[in-house]
Amino acid sequence: MTETERILQLRRELHEHNHRYYVLNQPTISDQDFDFLLRELQDLEAKHPELYDENSPTQRVGNDINQQFTQVEHRYPMLSLANTYSREEVQAWYEQVSKGLEGQEFEVCCEMKYDGLSISLTYENGRLVRAVTRGDGVRGDDVTQNVRTIRCIPLQLSEELSAEKMPGGYPENFEIRGEILLPWESFRRLNAEREEAGERLFANPRNAASGTLKSQNSRVVAERGLDAYLYYLLGEELPSDGHYENLMQCARWGFKMSEGMRKCRTLQEVMDCIAYWDEERKNLPVATDGVVLKVNSLRQQQHLGYTAKSPRWAIAYKFKAERVSTPLLEVTYQVGRTGAITPVANMAPVWLAGTTVKRATLNNEDFIRSFDLHIGDYVYVEKGGEIIPKIVGVETSRRSADAEPVKFATHCPECGAELVRYEGEAAHYCPNDAGCPPQIKGRIEHFIARKAMNIMTLGPETVDDYYNRGLIHNIADLYELTPQQITSGNDNRLVSAKKVVKSISDSKEVPFERVVFALGIRFVGETTARLLARHFKDMDTLASASLEELLEVDGVGEVIAESVIRYFHDETNIEILNRLREYGLQMRLSEEQTAGQKETFAGMSVVISGVFTHHSRDEYKAIIERHGGKNVGSISGKTSFVLAGENMGPSKLQKAERLGVKIVSEDEFLAMISDDNSVAEMTENTTKENEVTQSSTANFAAAPQELNLFD
Repeated sequence: MTETERILQLRRELHEHNHRYYVLNQPTISDQDFDFLLRELQDLEAKHPELYDENSPTQRVGNDINQQFTQVEHRYPMLSLANTYSREEVQAWYEQVSKGLEGQEFEVCCEMKYDGLSISLTYENGRLVRAVTRGDGVRGDDVTQNVRTIRCIPLQLSEELSAEKMPGGYPENFEIRGEILLPWESFRRLNAEREEAGERLFANPRNAASGTLKSQNSRVVAERGLDAYLYYLLGEELPSDGHYENLMQCARWGFKMSEGMRKCRTLQEVMDCIAYWDEERKNLPVATDGVVLKVNSLRQQQHLGYTAKSPRWAIAYKFKAERVSTPLLEVTYQVGRTGAITPVANMAPVWLAGTTVKRATLNNEDFIRSFDLHIGDYVYVEKGGEIIPKIVGVETSRRSADAEPVKFATHCPECGAELVRYEGEAAHYCPNDAGCPPQIKGRIEHFIARKAMNIMTLGPETVDDYYNRGLIHNIADLYELTPQQITSGNDNRLVSAKKVVKSISDSKEVPFERVVFALGIRFVGETTARLLARHFKDMDTLASASLEELLEVDGVGEVIAESVIRYFHDETNIEILNRLREYGLQMRLSEEQTAGQKETFAGMSVVISGVFTHHSRDEYKAIIERHGGKNVGSISGKTSFVLAGENMGPSKLQKAERLGVKIVSEDEFLAMISDDNSVAEMTENTTKENEVTQSSTANFAAAPQELNLFD
């Protein structure tokens, strides 16, 4: 046997052993023997770099290369499913399905609803080629390198299991979706390691899984022990009409499927399944929060169709949150980026839904008063969505006679400044923007974020390190950093330090509207920042705007306007802005943006939905705003039109049709930009019955496989 043949043989064997160990839990060799085979493969691959394969078992360990995630549009939008906590609603749904199928017999596939991070895996010719997070449902982050380190996810399916070689085999191209999770055991181990190292603990497995999958270092991902369950097959050539049967085929192909999946033929069987898992889920190795019910037949799913909001053929029953009682020991206060003060209940540790709980947010002063909280009270705690602890009640009968009521803080716990509460706001704020450490670091973290200045070589831990070392005290200090300051003489860090400085320098090209957002003006989000930038066109005009002028901007009320005025009347902020101007940041709209502004869509509200060919969704949003229009997220009677690409969501399509909102295709929209008459005509017809061409309907019609029923 040649070395090339041995490499191919080892890869096949190791893939099979990975599957038996991580998916079937039926290993056939010892860990030591597996390691010997893996080492042999590593040595042979090192001798033959020309045979490199990104899907080789040796790539499971990850690497230290810093990644920059790219955004990828989903072929099929990853939508969500409405939830219910009521078994009566489950029964009503079952009866509606029976009625909709006109008495036909039907089966229901019941499967666990996992509480992790949704993932979409694309396979071509049996090879994993792409792994994308849910993102906003239309596009997500390409995390393929990190997903390759998750050992239960097959990198290469056996050629013998392809559709060409066996009935029901995997098709040439398909997509399979599921959930990335961190098992309870891995979660507890990871937090124990972080606690010993003095690092911040993860709040729950879902956050840990999400943070891990988004790690810039795939070696870190490989070490943390992520798991995955797959539950949804998409493609043009599925093996069967049955959803359950398709998933059973996926299991045969090598995928790890949802535990406890069951096909039910009666309502009683469905209820029994829910009751069983309501108790048994506590013994599962991963977090779950419900049971998903789906009509099994894809043909019957098509027949049942959709309501305006969700498919008629599916529903998710969510388990009621477990509740425990524990004494309230004290209330502490945290300071956020904007200075918002969050009270936190510190309680006696108690076991709840798989984790030890000892802290819960109290939201604000009004929340505390609504429960009349006293120190020492026995409080009832639940986990919202089985994850976030929250106080839901007080057992006043156990209150001590000398218990002291909780009094909200009057001064900032970090800097001592007297707190303020703005009219119409539930939260208290620390007004010391320039001198309160959590606010300073929080504003720097906001400034470097992807949607702001996009300085992605920095992160919260790095900002904290630079701040503690005295390298930065505000956002302007970033532009004075040198590689030598960052490394403190450690030449081993010089390459990464140069990348940091270059990334900071590159941010000077970020457009003006994102600079406004990056400043972190209280109450000014991404959309408001864009509206302000496009209205005033440069920083000086914005900074000198009066209350009346600010209120002229669509979407800006008195609270936002007053916050903008306060920001630009602060001498420290003005000094920082002057420094940013000197460093070369964009302080006005570009000539291209200014020259390109038109009133084509003036006064019009536009909804964007679907996947586009010529431009991205963000680019279309910018075009609409540049032509005087307003982007909105949901369809209503006030919507002027929907800009629709391929795979437009079925609920949006039906709602648009019901309200008579015009559907505009991508090519029609691009033609409209240079044709004001077509826009005027469309404005007159927005309340008339919507006419969708047959070709558009074909593009937008939702096939059963176009929904991801898990969030």
